[in-house]
Amino acid sequence: MDRKIIEIKDKKEKEKIGRLILDDLKDWFGISESRQMYINESLDKIFLAIFVDDSPAGFLVIKETSKDCVEIFVMGVMKKYHRLGLGKKLIESFENLARTLSFSYAQVKTVKKGTYEEYDRTNDFYRAMAYKELECLPGLWDENNPCQLYIKYLGEK
Repeated sequence: MDRKIIEIKDKKEKEKIGRLILDDLKDWFGISESRQMYINESLDKIFLAIFVDDSPAGFLVIKETSKDCVEIFVMGVMKKYHRLGLGKKLIESFENLARTLSFSYAQVKTVKKGTYEEYDRTNDFYRAMAYKELECLPGLWDENNPCQLYIKYLGEK
């Protein structure tokens, strides 16, 4: 299985890849309006895609939140590629790029563990990638989706 990560710059290609992956992940991204919002807001951000044998298999979009911190705005790997290390490769590429761009911290938001089984696996994944719980923001999204904020120290600039 040939794997490669490429930064996608073309907006139409970002939209195509984002839609393909998010439509495959409706257990996590079940609201079509939310999927469309992620796609639309990803067009002007740094967009990394992972390919398996020249087919898109996952992506990660980067959002600058301050001069010191960058966020995983949205990330997804097609279900058939879960647990094969593609998510880990995307995170490693993202963190290396963030360090190159002089960011000291990375953050990611997800639904708090214990809310939904799918998101419990997401929380476990980020913890395995050495992300630490910073705080829960129960009102950020809505009462059924308490936002868990994770952070990771990447090193000094």
